[in-house]
Formats: sequence, C-alpha cells, structure tokens
Amino acid sequence: MILPQYSTPFSTFFRKMVMILHIAGIICEYNPLHLGHQKQLASVRQQVGTDGGIVCTMSGNFVQRGHPAIFDKMARAAAAVECGADLVLELPLTVCLSSAEGFAAGGVQILSGLCHSLHFGAETADGDILMDTARALLSPEFSPALRTQLDKGLSFPAARQAALAEMGLDSAVLATPNNILAVEYCKAIVSQNSALIPMPMCRPGGYHDTVIDPENPSATALRQALSQGQDWLSYVPRQGQDILAHATAHRLENGEKALLYRLRTMTEAEFAALPYGSEGLWRKLMHAAREYATPEEILSAVKSKRYTRTRLDRMVMCALLGIDASVLAQPCPYTRVLALNDKGRAILKTAKQTGIFINAGEKFDHPYWHMESRATDLYALFADSPEAPGGEAEYRVYYRN
Repeated sequence: MILPQYSTPFSTFFRKMVMILHIAGIICEYNPLHLGHQKQLASVRQQVGTDGGIVCTMSGNFVQRGHPAIFDKMARAAAAVECGADLVLELPLTVCLSSAEGFAAGGVQILSGLCHSLHFGAETADGDILMDTARALLSPEFSPALRTQLDKGLSFPAARQAALAEMGLDSAVLATPNNILAVEYCKAIVSQNSALIPMPMCRPGGYHDTVIDPENPSATALRQALSQGQDWLSYVPRQGQDILAHATAHRLENGEKALLYRLRTMTEAEFAALPYGSEGLWRKLMHAAREYATPEEILSAVKSKRYTRTRLDRMVMCALLGIDASVLAQPCPYTRVLALNDKGRAILKTAKQTGIFINAGEKFDHPYWHMESRATDLYALFADSPEAPGGEAEYRVYYRN
C-alpha cells in the first residue's frame, strides 16, 4: 500500500480500533456536492456513530453521463472530506464512462474490500424490494424475456421494465433514476458475492430537476444555475463552499471544437472499435459526424427510441479520450486516493486484500495510468478559463487534520 505510514504506538491503537468499527461506503459523483449530499453524509454518520468511518468512491474528471465533471476531482473530493467523508477514492476512468451496470460494479468492487455497508439514495428505500428486483434481473429467465422486448424495438430501459412485468414483478421500481442505480448496486453485490449490506435511504426531490429545490436540490439544477450565472453556492454545504467557489468550472460546450476535430478525423476502423457502437450504431455516428456542424446536431441525428442519449454521450467522450471497447473493458490495476483525514488514513492502513493504492499525483508505470493522465490533460479543454494540461502528476492528495 503506497501511503504514508505511522511508526508510533498511535498506529497500533488505530489498527485495533478500526478493525471493530463499522465502515460505510458511498458511490458518488458529487457533481457538485450539495445540501442533499450533506444530508446523506450526516445520516450515514449518525448510523455508524462518531467512531465509524465513511469511505466514498467518486467519479474523477469525467462522469457517468459522458460529460466532463463541473469541477475537477480534487476540488470535489476535498469538499467531500470537509463535509463529512473520511476517505475519498477515485472511480477509474473506464468505470466512470461505463453503463449504470458497469459504474455500480466498479464501485462495489472497490468498496467491498474496505466497507461493511453500502449507502445510497433511492425513491424506493426498501432494501428487500431492491434486492428482489436485482435477483430477478440476474435470473436465467430474464435474458430471454429482455430479448423478446428488445426485438420489438424498445430501448433497453423500456425493454427491461417490460421484461420484469412479463415475469410478474413490479416494473415500476425501475421507472425512476435513483432506483435504477440502486438496483444496479444490489445486482453488483449479488453477482460479486459481496458482503456489503445495502442501506438505501429515501431520496426526495427530482434527480433531473432543473429548478432548484431549496430543501432537496439536484446537481442538474445547480449546474444549470452556475452556467446561467445564477446563485448555486447557497445550495452547497457551508464547509465546502470556499473550495468549490474557487474551483474552475468545466462544461461540455467549451470542448466542442475538440470533439468535432476528433469525430471528423476518425477512421472507419476507429468508429467501429468504439464502445456502445453495436448494431451498426457506430456507422450511424460516423455518417452524422461527417454531415452535421455541431456535436448537438450529430447526437440528435443519431439518437432514437432504441438508443439513449447518455449512451451516445459516453460513446463520443470515449472517442475524444481514445478509449475503444477493448480499453473500456480493462481493469484498473490500482485505486487512487484523492482526499482523506486521520480516520481515512487509518482505514487505508488497516485494509486487507484490497489491491494497490496510489496517491493522487503519484506516477504508476502502467498503460492505464498513462491513459488516465492523457484524459486529465484533455479535461483542461473543457475549462471556462484557459488551463494548461497537467496530467495526473500535477495533483496532490487533500489531507484534513
């Protein structure tokens, strides 16, 4: 484990203490962190007690919907520790750009070696219902039922709901965004035979709300307010306001020229190798990229009832970052530490069989590290103000005493 080590009797105390504590895990993006996230952190802290630990595994500079994160990962991780997390680890880039299933599986895999429970928001805060739905999706009967619905031309989300209904289950569980991700977390726990205990909590408010709810704001609404020059900082926890207020915003539209350049210079073989391009979707994207003038026009031309917009957004972002289907399937050989406090350091020190940990800013001589470093360079293209490319070596772990 490549981390600072204690060398005093104090370390022995921490080692014994942490082994008997309850350590809670959260898979998150904090894009950006807001008052709703603070409520969750406070609730989890109440459940695990002051001597418990909270470990977050968080998306890096690119998020699961195929966009650049509004603020860089170091600012978001620092804000999380200031607002109650003990340790923030980075979800690998290829996990962040995966489907909801891959995103959940990657997070569960990391946290299973560190935590006792997994906490997440859901519209249906009933762990038994979510786990039953997860087991149904993993059952042998589900795949043929899904194929029948897909053959009718339904999109994957709609086909999945219809298949569950055909099996006599309540498909409404998969009708809301937080529930969908919650079920994927449960699927990952089941399929990985993880010992994590799923701990859903009711997530009020709308995940995709574009108008800020003062009590339960959505990250979507805060990003929109920021882009329109409206107040968004009031809906960020006080402890994280100073960090995020001084962070540079990043937006997809700032990198529009770069996206167009990449799409217009890709070869047919490169389009064919993209993730999510099955059933000829890559060819449709290739033709649209050579016909339309903006990324929005290109994606609108390709989108259909069959293919969700987020799938296309991830596909295009993978194109820009040079991630083909084979790279997306590669496991990350390490877990990167972004931010921590003393308790987080102790949790890391006592963790067993959880793989290799590296500090943010620490070089790791492996093609995966170089791929992530290149993506960090390209992240600068989305900044509101000009940024020189930095790569992973420019970052430093945020440490809170």
